[in-house]
Amino acid sequence: MASVYDMIVIGAGPGGYVAAIRGAQLGLKVAIIEREHMGGICLNWGCIPTKAMLRSSEVFHLMHRASEFGLSAENISYDLQAVVKRSRGIAAQLNAGIGHLLKKNKIDAIMGTATLTSKNKVSVKTEKGTQEMQGKNIILATGARARELPGLEADGDLVWTYKSALTPPRMPKKLLVIGSGAIGIEFASFYNTLGADTTVIEVLDRILPVEDEEISAFAKKSFVKQGMKIIEKAMIKKLDRKKGFVIAHIEKAGKIETQEFDTVISAVGIVGNIERLGLELLKIKEERSHVLTDSYCRTNVDGIFAIGDLAAAPWLAHKASHEGVMVAELIAGNNPHAVKPESIAGCTYCHPQIASVGFTEAIALEKGFDIKVGRFPFVGNGKAIALGEPEGLVKTIFDAKNGELLGAHMVGADVTEMIQGYVVARQLETTEQDLMDTVFPHPTLSEMMHESVLDAYDKAIHI
Repeated sequence: MASVYDMIVIGAGPGGYVAAIRGAQLGLKVAIIEREHMGGICLNWGCIPTKAMLRSSEVFHLMHRASEFGLSAENISYDLQAVVKRSRGIAAQLNAGIGHLLKKNKIDAIMGTATLTSKNKVSVKTEKGTQEMQGKNIILATGARARELPGLEADGDLVWTYKSALTPPRMPKKLLVIGSGAIGIEFASFYNTLGADTTVIEVLDRILPVEDEEISAFAKKSFVKQGMKIIEKAMIKKLDRKKGFVIAHIEKAGKIETQEFDTVISAVGIVGNIERLGLELLKIKEERSHVLTDSYCRTNVDGIFAIGDLAAAPWLAHKASHEGVMVAELIAGNNPHAVKPESIAGCTYCHPQIASVGFTEAIALEKGFDIKVGRFPFVGNGKAIALGEPEGLVKTIFDAKNGELLGAHMVGADVTEMIQGYVVARQLETTEQDLMDTVFPHPTLSEMMHESVLDAYDKAIHI
């Protein structure tokens, strides 16, 4: 006889395991099924291990700047395998932590591959055989994987996806990164800082295309200053794989040129993990490998939900976790607020860091808003100068009619930590006057957030 649950979660990434825990906290009988790693891609092969590696490159960068701080460091070097070992150790530690949390909350955790066999039934293939389960509600949280374009498929040797880039067989000497979204730029920043001759190719007219155009331009200038090569409005037509190197055929403005690289990282987007889930059987709607849902993550089949990277953009771990909590609350009979994609911050942990929330200036104008825009440079902030981080920018966009904070965009040191201030402001529907009346502590980088707001209304003090 099949086990019966109030909620079955398929996938134990940052959306799935959080949904399971919240469901259990609300008194639901919960099971979670994971085919590979507790914690999903984010914890094991994404968010966490990449940040560990980027931290190593950040420290390496600062060591080279020791003399600026009155310090001395000689014969500076790195051990790439030790950097990787630290990163993998952190991922393993957190992976074990997820197992502990599931056990603590009395959630039945099953390692296996799940398939929907009917609206309320799941068949799970495990090492011990096939297990049948029944759930009053089912949450699909199977995440996504790297998109691979024809001819650019990863081989783990010359052409890498994120997994190979996190466990590199060697240090690249001449690196090509295809795609300039968060994943591509983070790996480009890491390897460039460690000394790789790095080139980034972007098919659109600017790198970091989802960011505000002014922030993208600032970041590009900084990357180029660090020695990175940026080629925009270009695409890779073909990769000729040779022994120890590839020849990349790069098309730009109708012309094709070739360059040799010893390593290629492909970061051209993601594909939802919809295969073998049983979507076709139940006629669950999907589009371009992502399951279609409403604002509460409900699919077109009653009692079946889809969250995280499997569903709609933005494809971010914190969005997945919040959706998981929202769906668990909904299943438990509560009335949660729907997730608002435009109020979810995006963070890129390159050097310099990039963070944003809400509308870009271009989108705000496109939507018909009459706007006021404020800016404040890092060079005008005492803490930034004391830290030796004077390069950066904070930009805020307001509705000129009612003072609503429409968007905030930052580039510079520690902006991924600062952005949450503006996220809270948007969530609380704060106006420009509320932000102006807020007392920001001194000396902190956060004072730039205040000054940017003041600048939008011609009241800035320090510029």
